[in-house]
Amino acid sequence: MMSGSLDRPRLPIASQAVSNRAGLGSYRRPPESEGSMTTTENRGRSISVSAGVYEPQDDSWFLAECAVESGVLQGASVLDMCTGSGVLAIEAARADAGRVVAIDLSSRAVACALRNAAAHEVVIDARSGSFEEALLAGPFDVVLCNPPYVPSESVPSGDGLHRAWDAGVHGRSVLNPLCDHADDLVAAGGSMFVVQSEFAEPEKTVRSLCARGFSADIHASRSIDFGPVMRERAEWLERSGRVRPDCRTETLVVIRADKL
Repeated sequence: MMSGSLDRPRLPIASQAVSNRAGLGSYRRPPESEGSMTTTENRGRSISVSAGVYEPQDDSWFLAECAVESGVLQGASVLDMCTGSGVLAIEAARADAGRVVAIDLSSRAVACALRNAAAHEVVIDARSGSFEEALLAGPFDVVLCNPPYVPSESVPSGDGLHRAWDAGVHGRSVLNPLCDHADDLVAAGGSMFVVQSEFAEPEKTVRSLCARGFSADIHASRSIDFGPVMRERAEWLERSGRVRPDCRTETLVVIRADKL
């Protein structure tokens, strides 16, 4: 059973990452003020984010680590879906990917990703759009995605930073269409890496991808403390039966799916 969750089926974990509660701070954290510019550093990497753009946190770096260590990025065409600051696209480019496309609904995020890529002296193709844009640009050898996955009481709508984490009652407003489009996004013999919370039904992601002809499993997991958004929603999650009383930690998982 994953930390803090109620009883649910446990999937085999291919490689277990160590617990990390002393990382870069709480994940899914909004900027401290609307006019602030934030710089995040991890293992010598600096990423700058302006107001309205999701700051890389534990989930971003965890997914980047797994993708880079997998060895599949070199020479590959790569899609960074829901790019935000562009951190995953930049890590892919630094790992000698052949072509990197970064897509986000937010034009602010696209501009931010391009600025960060220039600062790191790598080339990425950053575009504003959704799955339609990604499908036109694909298929790709590798798809990376750190989608919104925090459960929210209502379906996310409108603009704003909340779109970086709000994902509907089950946390799957982006995960479900991602799985639906996976076969068209990933080239034959390619791979998809997705990071999400235990509270957004990772077993469903695995089942959905397997049903579409992928070999998928939970590649790695990591325990973190709740950030501000999850702390604010803890009582609602308790009432809905998804969080044990007084539990304030969760497990992040990286799912790897290989197209057969």
